[in-house]
Amino acid sequence: MFKKILVANRGEIALRIIRTCKEMNIKTVAVYSSADADSLHVKFADEAVCIGPPASKDSYLNIQKIMAAVEITNADAIHPGYGFLSENPTFPEICAKYKIKFIGPSAKTMREMGDKTNAKQTMKRIGVPVIPGSDGNLKDIQDAKKVINKIGYPAIIKATAGGGGKGMRIIRNEEEIENAYDTAKQEAKASFSSDELYVEKYIENPHHIEIQIAGDQYGKACHLSERDCSIQRRHQKLLEESPSPFMTDKLRDKMGKVAIKIAKAIKYEGVGTIEFLVDKKRNFYFMEMNTRIQVEHTITEEVIFYDLVKEQIKIAAGEKIKNTAYFPRMHAIQCRINAEDPFKNFMPCPGVITNLHTPGGHGIRVDSHIYAGYTVPIYYDSLISKVIAVAQTRAEAIETMQRALSEYVIDGIKTTIPFHQQLLADENFQSGNITTAFLDSFELKKREPAED
Repeated sequence: MFKKILVANRGEIALRIIRTCKEMNIKTVAVYSSADADSLHVKFADEAVCIGPPASKDSYLNIQKIMAAVEITNADAIHPGYGFLSENPTFPEICAKYKIKFIGPSAKTMREMGDKTNAKQTMKRIGVPVIPGSDGNLKDIQDAKKVINKIGYPAIIKATAGGGGKGMRIIRNEEEIENAYDTAKQEAKASFSSDELYVEKYIENPHHIEIQIAGDQYGKACHLSERDCSIQRRHQKLLEESPSPFMTDKLRDKMGKVAIKIAKAIKYEGVGTIEFLVDKKRNFYFMEMNTRIQVEHTITEEVIFYDLVKEQIKIAAGEKIKNTAYFPRMHAIQCRINAEDPFKNFMPCPGVITNLHTPGGHGIRVDSHIYAGYTVPIYYDSLISKVIAVAQTRAEAIETMQRALSEYVIDGIKTTIPFHQQLLADENFQSGNITTAFLDSFELKKREPAED
């Protein structure tokens, strides 16, 4: 087992990893930018190293500075968390060069799955259903028009190296192709340093269902059931739950077996997620693979009582997977609490948290790095907290979450708590009638009266 792990991340996920390491009696190293000097992950780690100024490119994305921190602290492994360098194949390559264990898959696997068109070709080769579209990256706009004429409207153009809804545009008629192509290309270049695009058929009102998988160093893989991530705004997940209200036992078994097939075919090591779109007839199509821990891993942990971060570390240390499948025994819902104003089109709202009261009680888990007096910086993702409710049934989990959100007090900044409160009270949501188009017709009630 590792003696010391450097956590190459920040915020709640860095704190989450540090907590598991402490339980495993593994020393931890936090890295931080100058903007995060007062963050809890810095305070809770055994050691902390400042790796640069606030800008991500000068700190959390700077491999050279992170490796220097590894050297001066004598860490023997790196956990990348999610985001930042977690899916950059150069990072595990450099770790391997300096004999530092990267807690995650190989660079080869990252490249194979990180490039969406390559991943799609791999799925076709092993017999996994994929959404009809271009066979590779688009050569130019004429190539895009040719593919779209073949697959029909609506279509969606996507960044090959994309994620999080960036570099993505829906096309409903020929007049929209040129603008969609140009804007997607520009956004992809700005977000991912690559303007490569591909196009595929746009499935109307699908369910976004992902299967959590794990694979060890000996070729064995397992699935840990599904999560429903259909509640999204501009392709950004806001609420996730497990199990999916749309799932059947037959479909879960079928999708789980396909996920294991994929993991074995690519010799996957670590924990990861296979994401699918599922249409109204319960036909499912491979969308992408995330080769890291997910923001929403928490709900899987709660419904099967399983520490996924601990599993990541054990797999990286050479331990074998003990099972082939895990199934949900409870129902869990996660609300992402962002420092955003939902009444102003989810505008980011950094600033000082002047007062904080965190919910608790039976069935509630809160993963967060904030505290009273903490300054939410302007430089990073707006996620500041995750509230997880777990209960015997979906209805009970909703009630537990509603109670928890009513207790959650975050003063000084605006957050998405009011959005989640209205969402959970919606009759269609409560009935499980959700797809990725749900928020298109969901309207927030008017803004609360301004404070004096």
